[in-house]
Amino acid sequence: MKKVIGIAGNQLIQSVEVFHGNYVTYTPQGFVNAVQKAGGLPLVIPISPEETAAAYISKIDKLLLAGGQDICPDFFNEEPHPKLEETNRNRDLFELALIREALKQQKPIFAVCRGMQLLNVALGGSLYQDLSLYPNWTVKHGQEPTQPQFATHDICIEKESLLYPLFGKLYRVNSYHHQAINQLAPSLQVSAKSTDGLIEAVEAIDSNQRILGVQWHPELRFEFSKQEFELFDYFVHKL
Repeated sequence: MKKVIGIAGNQLIQSVEVFHGNYVTYTPQGFVNAVQKAGGLPLVIPISPEETAAAYISKIDKLLLAGGQDICPDFFNEEPHPKLEETNRNRDLFELALIREALKQQKPIFAVCRGMQLLNVALGGSLYQDLSLYPNWTVKHGQEPTQPQFATHDICIEKESLLYPLFGKLYRVNSYHHQAINQLAPSLQVSAKSTDGLIEAVEAIDSNQRILGVQWHPELRFEFSKQEFELFDYFVHKL
């Protein structure tokens, strides 16, 4: 039987001509395609009241947290920095509830970009609200204008990590983020870092907590990179 992969959805809540001003629930198509190619059954979970999180998690086998807006900084006890970009508090609240329920119901979590950052916050960590606040910033972590199928910077992967068998010691990734993990949550450990020291991947210290987070966007490269597809295959079948 195919594994049901719940993908936490996003909302378009601004008037856009192509949708005639209507609000839209969505997720990047790359996640849907990658999960389907790996043999999973993707199910997009709309932003909903927090109290519905338990019911949603009970319907899925695994949870995928996608990228998107910045995270409201009060969730890690900070005031908004002037360089903070768009936030969606309803999304933060619901996805935090999904994380809590996934952990409670012992469902694996794969978190990408913002998803990894929110996972870190949910477990007690903090973020750099903008990379300008990171004192050792020397690598370009924004992909533009380069297309996402082209990797742009290296990451160094820990030998004992879940990622090492897939990617080896050194791997090159794409990059779309201006926020990053600052203080790592106590229950997480670093799986990979960029060459300027930013955390690029995390996993749970307790192997019984099946958690994996990456800062880059494999959903935008899996059609061009065998290793990126193997990451989704690992999530669907092994995590």
